[in-house]
Amino acid sequence: MRTYPLTLAAALAATALLTGCSDDKSGGDDVKNADRPSDSACALGDMGVEVGAGAAPAAGDTGTVTVTLTNKGAQCTLKGFPAVDLLADDKTTSVSPDEGAKAQSLAFGKGGTTSFTITYVRGEAGSAESLDVHKASFTLPGDTRTAHELTWSYGAVAWTDDKKPSVSGFETSGV
Repeated sequence: MRTYPLTLAAALAATALLTGCSDDKSGGDDVKNADRPSDSACALGDMGVEVGAGAAPAAGDTGTVTVTLTNKGAQCTLKGFPAVDLLADDKTTSVSPDEGAKAQSLAFGKGGTTSFTITYVRGEAGSAESLDVHKASFTLPGDTRTAHELTWSYGAVAWTDDKKPSVSGFETSGV
């Protein structure tokens, strides 16, 4: 009969120990972000945005515009490609993903960075085969209501079947 009270006491102690471990309300990041699903889409409002360019100096040259995003919010996920539009005076044109690029799922936490690159061929200003772009706009997958605009100061963009601009997928810089 003595073993019964000891077994019961041990079971109660183990239960109390396990219950105590799950009640951490210390306010750490894990507790604060517990309501946010780990695979939730990144919001553009939670991102710092920096733009760097390797501008094409003359018509026919290839140029790049790299957009770097720094996550200032909770952990989030980017699934797919950024949606990029080029805005000319009378026309808005969507940029397609790089040929052969595959959409990926990228999860990164607060402070993590990622980037994508717009590649283009500089066109001749005023040409029917070029867009006189003055702005570019992009949205993130899962956050298509919020767009970020940037001034396009890299010249006209060639727009023919073999010289259309493209956008890369997200590249990991840090997590």
